[in-house]
Amino acid sequence: MDEKSMKQQGKLIITGASGFTGQHACAHFLKYGFDITAVSRKKINFEKEIHAECCDLTNKKDVYSLVKSIKPQYLLHLAGQNHVGESWLDPVSSLEANSMSTAYLIDALRKESPTCKILIVGSALQFDPTSISTLSHPYSLSKTLQVLIAQSWAVLYNMDIVIAKPSNLIGPGFSKGVCSVFAQKIVEMEEQKAEKVLEVHNPSVKRDFLDVRDAVRAYEILLKKGKSGEIYDVASGNNCTLGEIIEGYKLLTSEEIQVKFQRNDLIEKNFESDPIKLVNLGWNQRIPLESSLLAILNFYRRQK
Repeated sequence: MDEKSMKQQGKLIITGASGFTGQHACAHFLKYGFDITAVSRKKINFEKEIHAECCDLTNKKDVYSLVKSIKPQYLLHLAGQNHVGESWLDPVSSLEANSMSTAYLIDALRKESPTCKILIVGSALQFDPTSISTLSHPYSLSKTLQVLIAQSWAVLYNMDIVIAKPSNLIGPGFSKGVCSVFAQKIVEMEEQKAEKVLEVHNPSVKRDFLDVRDAVRAYEILLKKGKSGEIYDVASGNNCTLGEIIEGYKLLTSEEIQVKFQRNDLIEKNFESDPIKLVNLGWNQRIPLESSLLAILNFYRRQK
């Protein structure tokens, strides 16, 4: 890809670029002609066509310097603290990582690149701010405040800011998600390095799983067509149980896997996602669940 075609879509900052979704996003947007600046806390190696920048997004001055030097046409904000358990241990850090980093970014853009199209990636775990009784953990608070900040700047300063609310993203690559955890264990079974048992607390719990590559396509559509201030579910729209995920994996390996149930008293809330607003913009799910599970397994098989 030559320099001219690489820049035809404009300058795009991707935060959290070293993470699971971030790496897929970098590959996708590079392929489709964006001039990418990949932002992460620590320096990592990207494709040579990608500009890599280290930045602590909780540092207001550093964020402003980053935005001022690049003046992007697009921002895909993926960075943040995404672990519920860590939010209980250090709630203020979660607020800094998820809420304040968002405020610093969009306010720097307000000053230095006010026409930038911004996509903030929220969470299905955010709560209804009109009903504080629905708040379940500090992580939910931090992601809800992130969305409120983004929507407020869109209204107060007439900025073009869209919010994506992804479901459980899965696919090839290193991830701490349950599908990757299961896959790693199965590969260890295939290598005769682990007992042929998968443990699951509640096999009947339902979740919406979407391939990260379909999600990244959705993010591109939202950057181009999303309506400012709107929240879009990025999901398959179909919930399945963890038991069904395990059964799907059983079809993809020759190992005889036993399932050990460790039921507990915790009740996990089922979240319903509806991607109709995204579908109306021209998006569709292309990668079925079975293909995603196989891709995850094959990824970890290649690591051995």
